[in-house]
Amino acid sequence: MLSVVIPSYRRADLLRLCLRTVAAHRPVASEVIVVDDASPGGCVSAAAAEFPFVRVVRLLKQSGFCVAANAGIQASSGDVVELLNDDTEVTPGWADAALTPFADPHIVAIAPLVLQLDPTRPLDLPPLIDSAGDEYDPGGFARKRWHGRDTLAGDACLTPGAVWGVSATAGFYRRSALLAAGSFPEHFGAYFEDVDLSHRLRRLGGVWFEPGSVVWHRVSASYGRRPNRRVLEQQSCNEERVFWRNVRGRELWRNLPRHAAVLTGKAVRRMNEGQFVPWAVGRLRAWCGG
Repeated sequence: MLSVVIPSYRRADLLRLCLRTVAAHRPVASEVIVVDDASPGGCVSAAAAEFPFVRVVRLLKQSGFCVAANAGIQASSGDVVELLNDDTEVTPGWADAALTPFADPHIVAIAPLVLQLDPTRPLDLPPLIDSAGDEYDPGGFARKRWHGRDTLAGDACLTPGAVWGVSATAGFYRRSALLAAGSFPEHFGAYFEDVDLSHRLRRLGGVWFEPGSVVWHRVSASYGRRPNRRVLEQQSCNEERVFWRNVRGRELWRNLPRHAAVLTGKAVRRMNEGQFVPWAVGRLRAWCGG
């Protein structure tokens, strides 16, 4: 059985749009859990209650994506769990296509094809890819695979196959592997938590990209097209945490020069953007264990 877990805070309007598509396209043998991260006035719980098939888990204190996601995972009962952002919309067959590769017991996670839902993009242009799985550079940075390419860019963008990791925007996970890997790191709050989890999942099995599973993701609904100082600091901190938590032993020593080069390049970029201070504070927090 599939369990769809949707953490949400404040954005009741987007959650309704998401749930309408889930209602239309979910498999019969599935459960949907909305985790209300202590939204003001219980607006998320109220929106979710409009859909009879949804079970609501309401947190008493606003705690961030990781805590909310883990609460949903613990409440789930399916063999496969999909983490779904509340600013996404699913398409016909999205779940069935992603569930099929789990017939291979070695597979622990599936990355769907996530397309950008951008109302400013002309309708006569092909949609842009938001992600086709995640990639991780040993120097210490992650990126969305094929991000920004249009769907007519070539067959490689739409070919199923092994990938490095899965974005929690719409990732499918074998529940037993999630629990064995320790689920999401709750002290991260949000940002790069899925990259950290992918490191641990890869030690348990394979990660697969399935383009037949299509999910739309509303562009920049979380923090706008340019993150504010608080968000940038948290992103910087968590990105650095991922490297030191997961790159170890000989691999660490081999990649330290590359990591130093990555940090130098990022520092120059942030200085040019006028965002060096929050970026540097985030790195310092990571190094100091904050």
